[in-house]
Amino acid sequence: QVQLAESGGGLVQAGGSLRLSCAASGRTFSDYALAWFRQAPGKERDIVGRISLGNGYAYYADSVKGRFTISRDNAKNTVYLQMNSLKPEDTAVYYCAVGRFVGGSSWPSRYDYWGQGTQVTVSS
Repeated sequence: QVQLAESGGGLVQAGGSLRLSCAASGRTFSDYALAWFRQAPGKERDIVGRISLGNGYAYYADSVKGRFTISRDNAKNTVYLQMNSLKPEDTAVYYCAVGRFVGGSSWPSRYDYWGQGTQVTVSS
């Protein structure tokens, strides 16, 4: 069993930055594939980025590539999402998720545990 807790969301102007954190308890992050998803009102939950279990490969959605970075601190059992050059279309609830499978996936259904989500609002 893993418990995830996101933090760091808030209101920011376009062009600004935020860093989201996802702290895990119960198991270590090194045993899981990691991902960040986001969901805007009326839309599906979409992948933002992920780190594969095994080779540590990092993948980013085209919409955030070059602006967002996922990193992990295994000692703190925490994964981060650094978001730079934020745009109004980045406004959404952001979720971290972990899954016990080798490799990575952009499908929410592959992930076993989810955080409660944190709201990110980018004003124009």
